[in-house]
Amino acid sequence: MTISTKDISELRARTGAGIGDCKKALEEANGDMNAAAELLRKKGIAKAEKRAGRDAMQGLIFMSVADDGNFGGMVELNCETDFVAKTEGFQKLGLEVLAFALTAPQGTHVLGTDGPLLATPVNGKPIGERVKEVGGVIGEAISAKRLAHYRPDGGVVGRYLHHNQQVGVIVELAGVVGPDAIALANEIALHIASADPIVVRASDMPADVLERERRIAEEQVAAEKKPENIRAKIVDGKLKKFAAERSLLDQPFVKDESKTIAALLTSVAGATVVRFARFKIGEAA
Repeated sequence: MTISTKDISELRARTGAGIGDCKKALEEANGDMNAAAELLRKKGIAKAEKRAGRDAMQGLIFMSVADDGNFGGMVELNCETDFVAKTEGFQKLGLEVLAFALTAPQGTHVLGTDGPLLATPVNGKPIGERVKEVGGVIGEAISAKRLAHYRPDGGVVGRYLHHNQQVGVIVELAGVVGPDAIALANEIALHIASADPIVVRASDMPADVLERERRIAEEQVAAEKKPENIRAKIVDGKLKKFAAERSLLDQPFVKDESKTIAALLTSVAGATVVRFARFKIGEAA
């Protein structure tokens, strides 16, 4: 049967569920509004969606990295309270989403509330729908915020997960394998967790980030009333300093500031950093 836009809008107003969920529920209920609403409540979608406007700023990082460094995956799962993050239901969901992450395309992906990856079926059900269901059962807004999945060919993945699962890092090295390479990758992951670089090397810095920093530097120089003829040089110097401070290879190693990460890499011949992901609960994706 054909489901009208009016019916979908009415069900959405009654339940707070999303358009797609309302349409699907009405189709399953053969257009019966009450039955469709009941379906949404049973699935937990209505309850979860009503609460979705609230901030899900608590949560945990879940991580899985092979002992031999052949693969690594990491997800950030958010909720509203730290109490919920400790519950069995939340922990179980985190492991489900982590298992899903290890099947996702390689790279780092921001999922949000309606990302295309959330529509991927897992055991016959979209992973995004599963997250909503658990949120409905628990009674809080829950979101799978982002994931990272690396599977190097001729390299290793290193890891760092803080003891409270609030900060997690995976990093991929190329050109090296074996225990020494894994140990190096783990050290670099620990460094990334602490030093919070934006990119691997200064030349990778996004143009929009540099433009933002240039505007800030120009305003600072103007406020300091520096002579007009040297302002551009000062701004350029500030940008170079910023890029060095937020580029992994240029940063001093947190365990030994006498050497940079670039220098640390030479401890295992042939090692290069390909990419990294750093997730911290509560920060913008």
